[in-house]
Order: sequence, then structure tokens, then C-alpha cells
Amino acid sequence: MIKGKKITACMTALAALFLSCTACSTRTVGKAGEGTGEGVAIQATEAPTEPVTTEPPTEPVPEDKRVHVIAAGDNLIHYSVYKNAERLAGPGERYNFKPLYENVKYLIEGADLAILNQETIISQSNEVRGANGGALLFNSPPEVADAVIDLGFDVFTMANNHLLDFGASATIESINFWNDKAAAHDLTVLGAYLNEEDSNNIRIREVNGVKIAFLAYAEHLNGFQIPYDSPLRVVMNHETDVIERQIKEANEIADAVIVAAHWGVEDTTLVSEDRIALANQMVNWGADVILGAHTHTAETMEWIEREDGTKGFVFYSMGNFICCQTDNFNLVGEMPDFDIVVDGATGEVRLEDVGVIPNIIHYEVGDYANLSVYPYSMYTPEMAAAHGIPYAVPVGTYNYFSYDILNEIIDNAIPKEFQKLDK
Repeated sequence: MIKGKKITACMTALAALFLSCTACSTRTVGKAGEGTGEGVAIQATEAPTEPVTTEPPTEPVPEDKRVHVIAAGDNLIHYSVYKNAERLAGPGERYNFKPLYENVKYLIEGADLAILNQETIISQSNEVRGANGGALLFNSPPEVADAVIDLGFDVFTMANNHLLDFGASATIESINFWNDKAAAHDLTVLGAYLNEEDSNNIRIREVNGVKIAFLAYAEHLNGFQIPYDSPLRVVMNHETDVIERQIKEANEIADAVIVAAHWGVEDTTLVSEDRIALANQMVNWGADVILGAHTHTAETMEWIEREDGTKGFVFYSMGNFICCQTDNFNLVGEMPDFDIVVDGATGEVRLEDVGVIPNIIHYEVGDYANLSVYPYSMYTPEMAAAHGIPYAVPVGTYNYFSYDILNEIIDNAIPKEFQKLDK
């Protein structure tokens, strides 16, 4: 109110001054007799006034939105993996998997978003198996879930070739198990679905104000088939019409789209032409990142440019996160590490600081003793020299290991510009 009264008084005074100036058009300057001896009538001239313009306040440009993402490859729970967890169990526990992952926990916890490929089902009504006895059948104890949730993973992909190892009922049990975990711990789980409607319910997770959509597809199911009368749904890589529709829909309702692709030939580093073609299709349909898995080997990666000049990125295979395999190339995995950025001024999405942290699966003599996952930055030549792979049973084809071999595997799989060796 005081501010309003001051404005009214000022306006009144200004009005009076304006009227007094315009009442006469001439005035006498100086005294009579000065200068010319006469009073001089001078026309009063008003100085032109410039129109007052007020610049609108400049709106600050919104800050970029940024999400730091880390991912990991196959969480492959072999017999010797859960036997290590059994040895680490405390009183009243059956298994304790947490120490197996403790060396990489800081990386997972430090990310805004962490994604894991859960390679094995968890069906508590069936026996625990990890390819023991030579049969490539996997069913893991529920303590695995407790460990990787504690580790800091937020998103779990389940589209893989081992989904039907114990039949459709076990798969459904595993889906329900993970759905319960998701509800209890705010997780996102995808890749195997209870029915068609569930498979079309695109999972979206909002992180730091950025909406990220997740999709997952599998190449095959180890020769098993979903029973014709089962509502269970897994979208396969050959269903490109479904994949195209889902990616385009995800691109409409989210800022960024991440696709988990289970594909390729196991124990090779060859990136086949069909995978390259499908990756290019996925990116052009709207995928921003493709996280490849299944080969149990680290494979190369690359940018894929879209027709409009924007880019997506594909990691062709992340390899293993944990396992007890006995060929040296199975013991080096990739942990993709990148930022999703939404431009504050334009809303455009881009990827920054894209690369890979190599992870090494270490065990020692004595029945895969002291199994643990290490980031490259923590792994030493002395540890490599003490690796138990030369003595592991069953004997691998490439059962030798050293620090030089480790670096050779990394250099062959990961282009130099994407290597993050100091994290």
C-alpha cells in the first residue's frame, strides 16, 4: 500500500509540472539592457524524448537433465558360483552371494541407474542347478536376488535362452518372484511376461527427471517351446514387427529407450551381419542404447547414426558378469558406463562419456576358491598369475591366464576410445 501511495503522489507532481511548462510558448531570458540592451524573446524548445522501452526479463535456460548409467552382462550362476556362496554363508544362512560382488559394489551404487542381465531363473519349487553334471540347466537360489539387489541394481532383464530350463511353470514362478521383489524394492523387471498384455506394458523408469523405457528380446530358448496353451510371453528377435512397434511406442512415451538384446553365437567374438542389421533397425526405430548379451564373451561396440543425423549406441555383447567357466575369454566381461543427457534448451537426447569398464572374474585353486568379480582398476598382475583356471575342472580349451592375456582380450574386444580402465 505504501508503494502505491508513492506512485500516486509522483504522478500528480509530474502532471502539474507538465501543465506549467505548456501554459506559455515563450519566456524572457536575461535582464533588460543586458547584452543588446533589450530583452530577447526566445522560443522555448522541448528536448525530444525517446520512448521508454522495457526489455522482457531473460528466462534462464533450464539445466540439462543427466542420468549416469552402468550395466553388467550375464549373471550366470554356475554350480561352483553357488558353492562359493554356500561356503560363505553364516549361521542360519544357506548361501551368501554378497562377498562375490563386493569389489564392484562402489560402481553399481555410484550410478543413477544400474541394469543387470539375470541369466538364470529363480524357481523355489525346483532343485538348485548350475549346469552341474554336464546338463546346461540353471535354477538359482533366491539369495542371488538378495545379493544383486543389495549391490544396487535397479533394472533386471530376463529375456534369455535359459528361461525354460525347468519348464513354463518354473518360468512363471520366477516372473512372480521377481515381480514381488520389484514391488518391495522399487525395481524394474522385464523380458519374460505372464501374458501378451504384460509384454505390451512397456516398462518406464523416471530417473533425475528423465523417463527411460526398457525393452528386452531373446534369440532362442535352447530348443524349448512355450506350451501352446500357456499365456507366457517372450518376444523373440525374429518378431521384428513387434520389436518395431514397441520401440516406436517407447520412443513416443519416454525420453530415452534402452533395449536388451540376447543374441549371437556363444564363445565367439564375431559380430554377425544379422546382428549388425538388427541393431541398425532398432536404432533407426528409436532405440538409444542396445545392451547385448548371450555370447559369454566381451565383444566390440559402436555408434550407429540415424538418417536424421542423431546417434544410438550398441554394445554387441557385455560378456559375463559372474560365472565359473574355464576358458580365459569367458572371464572378462564389460560394464557399459555412460550418461543419458536431455538438453535443457532443446529437449534433445544424447549420450555422453560412453565407454566400458572391464570386469574380471577371478577364482583360485581348490575348487574355484575365493571367487570374486573385480573391476580392471583393482586387478593386478600378481592376481592374474594366481588365477585358478589352469587347474579348474572341467578343463577348458583356453585354460591359461596372465595379465598380458587379460589385456589382449580387452584390446581385442573393446576399442581404445571406449576403454575405462581407471574407474
